[in-house]
Amino acid sequence: MNISEIMTGRVDVMDPNTTARDAAKRLRDADVGALPVGRDDRLTGMITDRDIAVRGVAGDKDPDTSIVDEIMSKSLYFCFEDEDASRAAEVMAENQVRRLPVLNRDERLVGLVGLADLVEAGVADKALRGASADTPRARQ
Repeated sequence: MNISEIMTGRVDVMDPNTTARDAAKRLRDADVGALPVGRDDRLTGMITDRDIAVRGVAGDKDPDTSIVDEIMSKSLYFCFEDEDASRAAEVMAENQVRRLPVLNRDERLVGLVGLADLVEAGVADKALRGASADTPRARQ
């Protein structure tokens, strides 16, 4: 099964110049813990609720003046839409993440795939072991 068959296709992308406060509100309103960051469909990072709390609030950043680009996770882990779903599980496990941006072969953002998608596809075992590991890397 290809990743394109299980991913969420319509993805809200956050502009890197969004303030931390507005980013937190968007995450809250969408009821999600992370959103891709970029311009148009070019991915530049991911912003998580944890980034806002740890790098933003705990880092003494003013939520009304600090921007997403200053606090987002810039390490990019992703998969391609035409890869097998088990590849997404491998990437999640190797990098201890719970969701991945999905790119097409032109490296344009086309969706997101998460653990729940992999569970439904029956390939989540490896990803669950890696993403739930209690290591500092898993909490970044």
